[in-house]
Amino acid sequence: MGRTETELMLKGYGLTTAEVVYRMPDYRNVLNTFVWQDYDLAPDYPKLFGFIEFWQEKIEGPLHSVRFVHRKLIGAGEWRNVTGTFTYQ
Repeated sequence: MGRTETELMLKGYGLTTAEVVYRMPDYRNVLNTFVWQDYDLAPDYPKLFGFIEFWQEKIEGPLHSVRFVHRKLIGAGEWRNVTGTFTYQ
């Protein structure tokens, strides 16, 4: 069973977004873009580099460039367990 996004963020994962620029297989002078996004661990980025390896092995469009950005959305210090809520008017 997969982990929820909140569980991943509490374990140190952050949202990684990559812009992949690649050449069209039949028209090498034409560039196209693909946007990839997943939760990944900095600074090693195992999911991102796994995706790039998959692209190079399985997809015919050769890579031109990859730009990526990583952002931790929450950290363990920002999380509080709330056991109840109060509603007042």
